[in-house]
Amino acid sequence: MKIAPSILSADFAALGEAVARVEAGGADQLHVDVMDGRFVPNLTIGPPVIESIRKRTRLPLDVHLMIVEPERYIETFVRAGADMLTVHVEACTHLDRILHQIKEAGARAGVALNPATGPQAIEWVLDDLDLILVMSVNPGFGGQSFIPSSIAKVRQIKSLVGTRPIEISVDGGVKSDTAGPLAKAGATMLVAGSAIFGAQDPGQAVKDLRGASEVLK
Repeated sequence: MKIAPSILSADFAALGEAVARVEAGGADQLHVDVMDGRFVPNLTIGPPVIESIRKRTRLPLDVHLMIVEPERYIETFVRAGADMLTVHVEACTHLDRILHQIKEAGARAGVALNPATGPQAIEWVLDDLDLILVMSVNPGFGGQSFIPSSIAKVRQIKSLVGTRPIEISVDGGVKSDTAGPLAKAGATMLVAGSAIFGAQDPGQAVKDLRGASEVLK
């Protein structure tokens, strides 16, 4: 199981230190939430912060674009240091075109599904994907409670993916008690914010979450 700490829950006054602690704890990549106040009711960060993070870590950066018209900013975020760009199917009128745009810009391509969006929405673009992100909360804010039906959705997506080398990631309310069931359903990556950065030792929290994901496998 790969673990991707979400920096939305980190202390931005000491962001470099927070990144260093989870990297030392064995995190596989960093999850960076970009919100525009339109697609979701919140504002977060932009390319300058991503540029700063890129200078402080060798971990891959998965930049999660919770924004309308993501196609306008793909090249900008890749230049800032994004290794993966994850866009929302609900925000993309021409999803296939945007996925190819991400690849042409030099990044890997991911698609996120809101809780009410079914896996059939991405059935015809599976061969263009490197990652599928299952939102297990309604996006926009950290610290929300996990939506239990997300486990069944992961199981359905795993069946659709088949043998394709696509990461199945879950984001929202992920903690030690949900890690095992998600792993058993087919998740290969867990995004966690408060469960990691809210812990006294974020590096140890990364290890603990990975261990919890192996309990039911």
